[in-house]
Amino acid sequence: SKFVNDKWMIKNGFLNDVQEHKPWWWNIKVQKLNLSAPLILLPEVSCQKAIEILQEKGYDQAPVVAESGLILGMVTLSNTLTSVLAGNAEFSDPVTKVTYDQFSKIGLEDSLGKLSCILENDHFAIVVHEQMQCGGNGSSFMKQMVFGVVTAMDLLTFVSRNDKK
Repeated sequence: SKFVNDKWMIKNGFLNDVQEHKPWWWNIKVQKLNLSAPLILLPEVSCQKAIEILQEKGYDQAPVVAESGLILGMVTLSNTLTSVLAGNAEFSDPVTKVTYDQFSKIGLEDSLGKLSCILENDHFAIVVHEQMQCGGNGSSFMKQMVFGVVTAMDLLTFVSRNDKK
C-alpha cells in the first residue's frame, strides 16, 4: 500500500528521506542541473502540428500548458505517432487527446534525491517554479510556471560530469 511505501511517501512530500548512505549529490538542489527552457505546446495545437514542431525543434517531448498557466500534461513524439497510426487519434485532433495527464512535478529547491525517487517510477518530471501574480484589483495568487523537463539521463549526466568520488 502507498501509505507504508517510503519511496512513495518521500516522492509526495509526506516524509523526509532518511536514507543512511546518501550519494554526494543527494542533497543538491534541482536548480543545479542547469536545464534548458522547455518547448511548451498550447492545448489547441493539432497532433500533426505537434509532431512537426517536436521534430523541427529536436525535442522528444513537451509539456502542454493552457494559456492560464495550468499544466495539462506531457506529449511525447512516440506516443503521438503511435496513437495516430493505431487510429486512436487523428492528425487533426488537438494534442490534448494524446497528452499524458499523469506526471510528477518537482520544484527548483527540491533535492536531486527526491528527483531520483520520482525517476525510479516515472520517465520524466516537470520542473515547476511558483511565482506570485498580482492583479490590478489587488488580488494575488500563486502560479506555477514550467521551468523545465528533467529525465533520468539529465540526472545521470550531472552525476557523471560532477562525480566527486
